Amino acid sequence: MKSIKEVSLESKILKRLEDLPDCTKLVNYLFADEELQEMQDYANNVSIKRLGYNDHGPVHMRQVAGNAIKMLNLLKDANIKTSLETEEVGTFEDSMCAVILAGLMHDLGMMIGRQGHEDMSALLAQPIIERTLQHVFPDDLHKRVVIKSLATEAIVGHMSSKKIHSIEAGILLIADGCDMTKGRARIPMAINTRPRVGDIHKYSANAINRIGIHHGHNKPIRIDIQMSGDVGFFQIEEVLLTKIESSPAKEFVELYAGVEGQESKRYL
Repeated sequence: MKSIKEVSLESKILKRLEDLPDCTKLVNYLFADEELQEMQDYANNVSIKRLGYNDHGPVHMRQVAGNAIKMLNLLKDANIKTSLETEEVGTFEDSMCAVILAGLMHDLGMMIGRQGHEDMSALLAQPIIERTLQHVFPDDLHKRVVIKSLATEAIVGHMSSKKIHSIEAGILLIADGCDMTKGRARIPMAINTRPRVGDIHKYSANAINRIGIHHGHNKPIRIDIQMSGDVGFFQIEEVLLTKIESSPAKEFVELYAGVEGQESKRYL
């Protein structure tokens, strides 16, 4: 059974896609896919209970998809074309379908383990991507090929370990980095009390109170981060900033972060 948080995120995602019928059809199919839900749940079990990492399950994957949708819409509002549009091989809605697929499946590889999980995610996602696109675009082979390829690029590129080239994959990379609030660390902090290598990620994420994604002053996308303590800067500088720096969408992003009650620091 889905959690209240999952249902709430699904509602927000659908609301942001009201003017995109193909995307709406796609997400409704994915949200009803029982195998995908089981895979997301098990990935979270391995991540939290076995490995002691933060949330990498259904809530996280929905949050990342939601972040990517918001960012792509901000680019559209600023008349910035996606890579598919620029290359004249697809539409904005095709790009949106690709980032949604990647967002909802980029961490499936955590079912196997942390190392190389982005490659395992791409492998495990292929059958679901193919049947979903067959459902949404049964008579359009071109769209199925292009969207699957772009979604796969975004999945394998979400850890900054591989060079990516599309704006869409770059947006997914940043969207993943933006899901680092204390909610992701709540369960791991509660059940894994013995000190372990990598705990700084949990403590740092636990200091992130809020992340806002808005229209920027000088660039299309502004990311605002509010923290309860300085330890949160680790998460920003070692995780999010690393992802932005390696993203083809970097030029469209401005980043601010600060401890609540103090002046925010501008990174980009």
